[in-house]
Amino acid sequence: MPPIRQDKPGPCRILRRRIPCVPPVGWWKRVACLPAALLACSIGAAPARAAQAPPKAAPPSVSLEYAVKATYLYKLAPFVIWPPGEFDTAHAPFTICVVGDDPFGGYLETAVAGRGVSGHPFEVRRLAVLRPEAGCQIAFLSHVPGQGIPRALAAVSGTPVLTVVDSVVPARGGIVQFVIRRGRVGFEINVGAAARNHLAISSKLLSLALAVRGRS
Repeated sequence: MPPIRQDKPGPCRILRRRIPCVPPVGWWKRVACLPAALLACSIGAAPARAAQAPPKAAPPSVSLEYAVKATYLYKLAPFVIWPPGEFDTAHAPFTICVVGDDPFGGYLETAVAGRGVSGHPFEVRRLAVLRPEAGCQIAFLSHVPGQGIPRALAAVSGTPVLTVVDSVVPARGGIVQFVIRRGRVGFEINVGAAARNHLAISSKLLSLALAVRGRS
C-alpha cells in the first residue's frame, strides 16, 4: 500500500502581511491564536510566524483549548506515514481513538465530519483502555483511569499507532505531546518513539514542533 498522504487540499490563501495575534481576556481563549501553520493550510504553506485563524466555533461543551487540540489531531494525519498494509481496504476508516476521559465532548466528530486522508474517512472511537486490537491509527490520551498513561502507551508500543498525549500529563511518553506555552497550544514530537511504532514523521511536521526528541 502506498504511504498515506493528504487528500488534495483546496486553495490556500497567501498571507501578504503579518496580523498581530491579540488574545482576548482569559488564558483558555488565547489558545485560538496558534503559532503553527497546520491550521492555516494543511500542507504548511503559510508563513511560520503568520497569525492563525481560530478553528470553527466550538459548542458550549468544549473549551477553545480542546477545540484547537481536536483540530490538531486530524491535521497530524497527512504528515505521518503508516506502514504498508495498515488498512484492509482502500476506503477503510482512519480511526482516531479517545482513550479514557473525553475532554472533547462531541466536537471531535464535528471537526472531522466529511474529512479523510487518502480516501480513508475519519472515524472517532472512544475506549476505556488502549489495546493493539482496537485498530486505532491515532490514540489521544489525557486521563485514563482504567489503565494509566504508561500502561496504555506500553500496550501499543511496537504497533503502528500515533500516540498523542495531552498537555495535562507531565510525562512525555507518547509520540506527540501537546504543550501549552505562553497561552498557546503547541506540540513536541519524539521521533524515537515514532520509529519504535514503525511510523515516519514528515520533515514539515517536525519543523512545526516546539521540540523534537529521541533523535539518535
